[in-house]
Amino acid sequence: MSDAQTSPAKIESLDLAALLCSRVCHDLISPVGAIVNGLEVMEDENDQETKDFAMDLIKKSVRQASAKLQFCRLAFGAAGSAGAQIDLGDAEKVARGFLEDEKTKITWNLPRALLPKNRVKLLLNMVLIAGQAIPRGGQITVDPVGEGETMAFRIAATGGYAKVPQAVPDLLAGGSHGGSIDAHAVQPYYTSLLAKDCGLTVTAASEGEVIVVAAR
Repeated sequence: MSDAQTSPAKIESLDLAALLCSRVCHDLISPVGAIVNGLEVMEDENDQETKDFAMDLIKKSVRQASAKLQFCRLAFGAAGSAGAQIDLGDAEKVARGFLEDEKTKITWNLPRALLPKNRVKLLLNMVLIAGQAIPRGGQITVDPVGEGETMAFRIAATGGYAKVPQAVPDLLAGGSHGGSIDAHAVQPYYTSLLAKDCGLTVTAASEGEVIVVAAR
């Protein structure tokens, strides 16, 4: 790996905020666009079967948009005042709503507990990285490392075509992988900032056929 890849990245706070907003918008474009398309069909079509199909699309897309907003609020947003704690049960709920479907299942082995806000945000961002490593779905298993307010996490992902994207390990280490941080790369980079704030380091690597995202 070159020096350019491993050198620390520097992003101004305004740029970081803008990139995270772009990331959230990217996640919401698809379901919101589907809602708009469904409403247009409802207005323009007279065929009842087509209208019923459009209504089903709207309902499904509304659920997806709501789940993504709830996840992003905890994973990227303030989610309470400074120093606030977040219930791991709430984290589990939004993670399942965002990632679980007919192809992807989550086994959540964390206890029901309150943890510092940024530690829970770190957890959710790690779960997101694990989900992205199995693009065709599979199994995500979330385990604790330690206990109490200093709890860390180990997340294992298995599935077809499981792979850690090339840039992610360096971004998790706080680097830029030889380029500027854009809206696509900001999420793993943001994860590195959360880990640093928690006094942890986070890694993503293949262990045989399993992708492991771990914070220590």
